[in-house]
Order: sequence, then C-alpha cells, then structure tokens
Amino acid sequence: MDLPPFETHVVDNQPPEFAPRDLWADDIALRDAVGREGGAAFATQLAAYGTLAGGELYALSFDAHRDRPRLRTHDRFGQRIDRVEFNPAYHHLMEAAIGHGVAGLSWTGPEAGAHVARAALSYLHHQVEPGTSCPLTMTHAAVPVLRREPALAEWASKAAAPHYDPREVPIAQKAGVTLGMGMTEKQGGSDVRANTTRAAPLAGEGEYALVGHKWFMSAPMSDGFLVLAQAPGGLTCLLLPRLLPDGRRNAYRVMRLKDKLGDWSNASSEVEFCGAWARRIGEEGRGVATILEMVMLTRLDCMLGSAAQMRMALAHALHHARHRHAFGRALLEQPLMRNVLADLALEAEAAIALALHVAQAIERADADPLATAVARIGTAAGKYWVCKRAATFVNEAQECLGGAGYVEESVLPRLYRQAPLNSIWEGSGNIQCLDVLRALAREPVHGQALWRWLQASGALEDEGGEHLAATLADVLVDGNAVPELHARWLVERLAIAMQAAVLRQARSPVADAFHRSRVAGQRGMAFGTLLEERDIEAVLARVGA
Repeated sequence: MDLPPFETHVVDNQPPEFAPRDLWADDIALRDAVGREGGAAFATQLAAYGTLAGGELYALSFDAHRDRPRLRTHDRFGQRIDRVEFNPAYHHLMEAAIGHGVAGLSWTGPEAGAHVARAALSYLHHQVEPGTSCPLTMTHAAVPVLRREPALAEWASKAAAPHYDPREVPIAQKAGVTLGMGMTEKQGGSDVRANTTRAAPLAGEGEYALVGHKWFMSAPMSDGFLVLAQAPGGLTCLLLPRLLPDGRRNAYRVMRLKDKLGDWSNASSEVEFCGAWARRIGEEGRGVATILEMVMLTRLDCMLGSAAQMRMALAHALHHARHRHAFGRALLEQPLMRNVLADLALEAEAAIALALHVAQAIERADADPLATAVARIGTAAGKYWVCKRAATFVNEAQECLGGAGYVEESVLPRLYRQAPLNSIWEGSGNIQCLDVLRALAREPVHGQALWRWLQASGALEDEGGEHLAATLADVLVDGNAVPELHARWLVERLAIAMQAAVLRQARSPVADAFHRSRVAGQRGMAFGTLLEERDIEAVLARVGA
C-alpha cells in the first residue's frame, strides 16, 4: 500500500465523533417515562433542550472542566474580594440551563407535569455538564423553602425565574438569582445537630449575625445561601446573602476551594462567618424540619444525576460498539459484548424510570397517600440504590471502549470521577438507609401504601419474586422492625422492587428482563451476566442495537 509522504499508516476502524447528538430523540426510555408520568405537554421544550445539550453545551463542557474555578481572595490593591473566577463556558452553560427551566420550571410551569419535565431537563443537562447541576439543583430546591417567608418573596420569585445574572450586585438589580447551601461543619458532617455556628439575634425582626464556619459551602458565587446555625432556640435555618442590600460584601470569608476528585467545573468552598447578616426561615430550633422539603428535592436530583451519568456512559459505549470492529465483526455483534451492553441498558432504563416516577410523586404528594409514600420513601431509597450503581456502571462502559475509555479526550473519565459524588452528597448511603427505617417506623401508612402499589403492579408475582415479596411484606405490612445492621439490605431490595413495579405498570418491553435478572436473581454479580438471550435482544432493541 502506497502512503503519502510523512505518513506511517492509515487511520481506520475508529468510530466517528460522538457529538452533536439529539439526547431527547435518541432516548426512548426517557421519552416514554416523561409521557407516562404526565410531562407530555412539555415534549417540545424537552426536545429543544435535548438538541442544545447534545450539541453546543456538550462542546462547552470540556472547557468548563478543563479550566477549573480559581479563588481570588484579594484584588491587586490588597482589598478582600473573595471572588471565584470561572471559564466563560461555565456561565454559558448556566445561562442556557436556567433560561430553559432546569432550575425553575417546577415553579413556573402552568401545566400539570412541570415537576416531571423539570426533572427530565435536569437529566438532559447533567449528561453533558454535571458540575453546573450543583447550583441548579440548589436553586431549584430552595424555592419552596424561601416561599415560606413573606419577607423573602423576592428571593423565591427570582430563584424560580428563567434568568441568569452572574454580576456581583444586590438582588434588587437582578431578574434572577442562584442559591447555594452551607449545612455541614468540620466536627459534624452529616450530623448537622452538632453544628457550632452561632446565630445571635439582631434588632430587626428575624435578623441574625452569624459567627462560625462551614466545611462545605457549595457554589460560593451564588447570590445567597441557606445555612444552619445555633440560635437561642436551637438549630435554625437562615438565608445568608452574598451581598447586603447596599452592595457591601456580607461579613464572611472564603478560606479556600475544595480540591475535589471530580465536579471540576463547579466550586465548593470552606468559609468563615465573621458576624455575617442573615434572615431566619421558619422558627428557631426547627432548622432541620424547615429544610426537609429542600432535602427531598436535592435527593431526587442526585438520583437524576446518577441516571444521567449512566445514560451518557451507555450512549458512548453503544456508539463505540456500533463502529468498532474486532475479530472480524463489529463489537456490537459479539455475543458477550451484547450481554454487557444489554445489562447496562437495562440498569439505565430502570434508573430513569424510577427517578421520573418519584418526580411525579413529589408533584402530587398532597393529592393521595401513595404519591406521598413514594415521595417520602422513594427519594431516599432511590437515591441510595441508583447512586450506588453509577460508579460501577461507568467503569463497565469504559471497559467497552478499552483504553480509549480511560483517556481524557473521551468524556468517560470525567463521568467516572463524577460518579461517586451523588452517593456522598446530601447524605451518604447509611444516612439514606437509616432515613428509610425511621420513616417506615414513624409513619407505617407509607409502608402500607407502597405494599399495595407493589402488589397491584404485579412486579412481585412472577416466578422468583416470592422471597422478595415475603421480605417486604414482613416490613411494609406487618410493621416488623429491621435491625440497623440490615438497613442497606432492606433498602436495596425495596428500591429494586420499586423499579420493577414502575417498569411492570408501564408495560415496558424490558420489564420481564428486569424481573428475571434483578428480582428473581437470574444473573451474576457483574454487568454482562444476563442468562436469557431473549432478554438481551429485547433490551438492545430498545436502544436501537
């Protein structure tokens, strides 16, 4: 073979570029879930964002991650400024997301199904840029908390508004604002009742001065932060603005940015409060109860984020397998590779199916007992299980590409670094499982409602489901307590049963495969161990393979 001068070989047997890609049109599992959970009215809006995310935003994400945020504590004159500087791509990503409703559609969408559509938007956005999902999630989740206080109506309205404004000006000069959180401290972590930051009452009604620290304060360039501090009446929730109404910096210092495993486009900080001004939300001593609704929403977004990481990793694995040949045929035609890809696709569909079902339950939580139960128990159980699966899932997808999946030109190393975050953030696995046990013990009506739903779905009736049904009936119906030692075992079983119920009620083409492999246990412990060829073919047909 004759080669041009200075060329040593012909480059072939390589897949084409992954993007641009229509993330909505390519994802039948997402489209079906949005439709059945009541979000069909927003299909046009979701389709537009799927195209934008898979094209322009995907390209911007590489610069946002490559050029990490930098903290400038002082300006060149020696004045304290505590400014975090971002690559311009970060601001473009935030502007696109907020403008399309990723942070606010739940609160501004006029039709039913707005929560489901917002969840789908978050899922699409997180696939291409997970770092910005942190401030987007916190801004979204803060709105119902802020709405409780009439004095904070402007904050609530502007947090829900489709406007992004990164300028360092008081919120009165902005059409939209973003929110961060500062809950944990060095000595306490998830045990926020161990917080030592003090909130001293000021002369103004509901106003306090904070002295203390936060070990993690996410998105430090947000306009305001929900924080917990010890007021005279106990642990209390407060809103702390970055700037005071007159434009002066509030009295806190950003000490440093966290050097994190992943989430590189987003800044997380350590701060010290030096008499910082804040306004109380709710009653003194009711801080944990006040933020409970926010916690539910952020846990949902952890679940959505992990489902999104699974979907993006799967899409890259499928793309590579379609175009790469080995041993005389495409990887996608190799029986064992088909098993791996089918098992991954099955896990990914179950993840987004449960996440959007929980989103719909949150929207309807005041409407019926089942929705309330799914919202309360499903956010913790779903977060635990779906987020636990993400890191192993992404690593398996990397293996489908081989060495190409381990280099930074692909998005998979970024996804792999990101994958552990959602299982840690907003309460690690043990916290979620203990929360499920507490909720079932305190409100047994939730367990009974879940059991009636699981039975009605038929998810536990097929052959092989008897043992799981007996296990769950013992807890959900009979109310027998589960030892803390076994909490993870129970919550894993419950989450799998809920995924099976959603797929069975949806008459999903992959419901039987999910039951046989996850409920009846007809598979091994690793991905790629499905035993029924009919299941492999049914699942791959679902993803166009």
